[in-house]
Amino acid sequence: MRKAVFTVMAGLLAAQAQLLQAQAPEAPAPRLEFAFEEIVLLGEAMAPGETPYGRRNIIPITGGTFEGPGIKGTIVPGGWDWQLVRADGCIDVKADYMLRTDDGVIINVVNTGALCPPKAGEAPVPARTSPRFEAPLGKYAWLNRTAFIGTLERATGPKGEPAVRIRFYKAI
Repeated sequence: MRKAVFTVMAGLLAAQAQLLQAQAPEAPAPRLEFAFEEIVLLGEAMAPGETPYGRRNIIPITGGTFEGPGIKGTIVPGGWDWQLVRADGCIDVKADYMLRTDDGVIINVVNTGALCPPKAGEAPVPARTSPRFEAPLGKYAWLNRTAFIGTLERATGPKGEPAVRIRFYKAI
């Protein structure tokens, strides 16, 4: 008797799950919305040399600015871009630095990606990155709860110094 009751209940639960799955609308594909743009100023690269993982480059982040709808400020000097040149010619990047908003809030950014040279005959395109933000609770906490995609390309700072332009887009 117990086995029969269990079998009937399992069948009912399976049927209910199928019904719910059939009724659930498909989630829409994410879209991207511009969040903000950075001009990140870079110092002179340090090249420790070959490691078991590839050739390492370390580039200091010396400052910069950022701005977008509802957010604006400066990039705090002292961050680093840790690069690893891979055997396939691509460069893995992991930048870790801080933003200071115009209203004094400090936000950590860890931005990773792979910069790959274009194949013969292809035009270069901005690299794609996967940023993660750590903002204090409050006005900028939306950065902690949102998925982002970044684009990264070479740029020049206001005084001609080396820089990169990073545009961040939030998934909506």
